[in-house]
Amino acid sequence: MVRTETDVLVVGGGIIGLAVAWRTAQRGLSVAVLDPDPGHGAAQVAAGMLAPVTELQYGEEPLLRLGMASNARYAAFAAELEEASGLSTGYRACGTLAVALDSDDRAELLELYAFHQRLGLDSTWLTGREARRLEPMLAPSVRGGLHVAEDHQVDGRRVGAALVAACRRAGVRLVPAAAARLTVRSDRATGAVADSGEEFTADQVVLAAGSRSHLLPGLPDGVLPPVRPVKGQVVRLRVPPVYAPFLSRNVRAVVRGCHIYLVPREDGELVIGATTEELGYDTTVTAGGVYELLRDAHELIPGITELPLVETGAGLRPGSPDNAPLLGPTALPGLVAATGHHRNGVLLTPVTGDLIAEYLATGRLPELAAPFLTSRFSRTPTLAQEALR
Repeated sequence: MVRTETDVLVVGGGIIGLAVAWRTAQRGLSVAVLDPDPGHGAAQVAAGMLAPVTELQYGEEPLLRLGMASNARYAAFAAELEEASGLSTGYRACGTLAVALDSDDRAELLELYAFHQRLGLDSTWLTGREARRLEPMLAPSVRGGLHVAEDHQVDGRRVGAALVAACRRAGVRLVPAAAARLTVRSDRATGAVADSGEEFTADQVVLAAGSRSHLLPGLPDGVLPPVRPVKGQVVRLRVPPVYAPFLSRNVRAVVRGCHIYLVPREDGELVIGATTEELGYDTTVTAGGVYELLRDAHELIPGITELPLVETGAGLRPGSPDNAPLLGPTALPGLVAATGHHRNGVLLTPVTGDLIAEYLATGRLPELAAPFLTSRFSRTPTLAQEALR
């Protein structure tokens, strides 16, 4: 059996795992990543909204702080990643407009606006007419809107490709294989065996395998809370030059109580998403899912039916028990979590890379990560608390 030694082994090569690997290699540590297809995963389907404010839900204030910290880093992160890789990330500082189509939806949006004001967030309430002035393609029935100038977008597919290139240039070894088993010796994670047969030994192992993180063979019971798959279907349209600009910014909406978003890319792509389905590891694209997205999008923007349909897809968001990420050291020494990001994986990529790389290089976890330790699901103190001191 071939054995490889490295300072850090990252299990999972989606954009979270790759960001951790890239930032860690920049700190001078040797890094290997185990993944059959690095750069792919949930980000291949995600629309890439960077929307910590407009996606805020009640009781998620710690997640809001983490998301805003990551969003504030995104412009610099994207610029550095593009320079390091030579590839575009599709980052756009375009803002987001959330709108409502009837009185009930307007009431819900007004409640969100009031919540923003209590938290001191920068959002602006608009009348229906003011919303249509910003986005003329909106339906005349739009009853009101909420404009957040700092909620932007990025292309998850491009970020994945750029991270693969940046990792390679930084000396990260990308191994096109899956982790068949975590190795544990003397009650400490020591590496993993790949399904190719190669064995990796590492001082620290980062578990970033998305919705399959807790299924890694060899992982002791109770070390990681279950990370469930949450299916999301999306539709991709193309805006012909004759219709451009179709939309100038991200548009979110509440349509009869259902949430929908439209993300216009600079290259003419328009992404519509996303359903939320608890169906296990099923990634089937269904007629019903596509119908619901197009139906609600058409009610919001009637001209949508004139656009060519170019792609449909479905991906699996990794959801923790409280839908917030799992970050930092676990109850198993040597094992570090970077998973469970649910609907915020693309948004939280920069801050996750920074926080986990800081811990791997120094043994100290920044305070920003404190609410997201795996120990929040356990009454037993762990090494994670020590890392924050």
